[in-house]
Amino acid sequence: MKIYKNPDRSTWGELLQRPAMRMEEIEKQVAPILKTVATDGDSALRAFSRQFDGAEVDSIIVSEKEFEDAIQLVDSELKASIDIAIQNITTFHASQKTETLQVETMDGINCWRKSVPIQKVGLYIPGGSAPLFSTVIMIGAPAIIAGCEEVCLCTPPNKEGNIHPAILYTAYKIGIKNVFKVGGAQAIAAMTFGTETIPAVSKIFGPGNQYVTAAKQLATKEGVAIDMPAGPSEVLVWADETAQPEFIAADLLSQAEHGPDSQVILVSSSQEVIDNTMVEVENQLKKLPRQEIAAKALSHSRSFLIEDPKTALDLVNEYAAEHLILSLDNADDICNKIINAGSVFVGHLTPESAGDYASGTNHTLPTYGYAKNYSGVSLDSYYRKITFQKINETGLSALGPHVERMAEAEELQAHKNAVTVRLNSLKK
Repeated sequence: MKIYKNPDRSTWGELLQRPAMRMEEIEKQVAPILKTVATDGDSALRAFSRQFDGAEVDSIIVSEKEFEDAIQLVDSELKASIDIAIQNITTFHASQKTETLQVETMDGINCWRKSVPIQKVGLYIPGGSAPLFSTVIMIGAPAIIAGCEEVCLCTPPNKEGNIHPAILYTAYKIGIKNVFKVGGAQAIAAMTFGTETIPAVSKIFGPGNQYVTAAKQLATKEGVAIDMPAGPSEVLVWADETAQPEFIAADLLSQAEHGPDSQVILVSSSQEVIDNTMVEVENQLKKLPRQEIAAKALSHSRSFLIEDPKTALDLVNEYAAEHLILSLDNADDICNKIINAGSVFVGHLTPESAGDYASGTNHTLPTYGYAKNYSGVSLDSYYRKITFQKINETGLSALGPHVERMAEAEELQAHKNAVTVRLNSLKK
């Protein structure tokens, strides 16, 4: 990790750049996959499973017996940990439910808003080298809590045509029964257009590689909503002289091991902490099974020595990290000044891994600087907000002339007339 000492603000734009994503090029490769699935349905999904996953898939949908077998294969201690995570994440997200908002804006005019669950949602869970069963909880539990009528989950099979047991156990515990053995861009295509087996959905959730990300972006052109734009995983650690380099290094590496295009950033007021952290990173990196991946991520990551706290705060907010760790003595005070971040981890004893798995908050978060204008997944992500209004005679008599006047000023005579005919009827 290259170290920058009190860099001039004019250089921040360049220094805080993420690894480039060539989405236009990838979309060109992905578009034919979406078109083929839209035309050929399940047969296309089976063909792509052979091509991309090396798997021969007879039945795309996971059977009850496969669920039963998976439950037996998952270690009892892991089951207990998954159950705790489900409990905490369910508790936090269930607390986000809101009552119907009802207001009388003036005498005789009542307005209200209520949350209505999206009827059909699709969840995508990556497989590959790290089967993300934790993501099943993060995007599955809120869907069930919200009351979505139909929840389907797609995840790639292994070469034997099976799904990782922990993914199936987690889906079963949450209450997701429709699990399909299909991954990659073809899974996004299936949930976009529908096939003989997989239903079309209204909104798609879940992370994935650049091909999945490109497919989700193309899905939006077909009228399907997605959770958020996505890029590689990232973390920024802001540390002062009270921080422990061993903790910082572990936090940096926990994100670096996600993928070679991940990015980790260290901001500190202490040169000693930076130096000692770099030593710790080297030592811990040698012990990681995914050290080659983490090393590539570190090659385009950076450390910043910034001695002025206000300047450091500005840089942190400018970066808008997916994960922000405040390893500071005054972390409780500083967290109230954070305005751009996906999720914030406050204090020396709050590792980002806790949020990734089991503390209760959601780990599906905006990356690539999108934390400036997007929120992470929450219960609200699975709702639509519908507004209602009801006007009686008193309300129409009071408000109607104002609406008439405004509509006439905008030269929208039909708008005015919709009010006028009603006001005239009240005079009869």
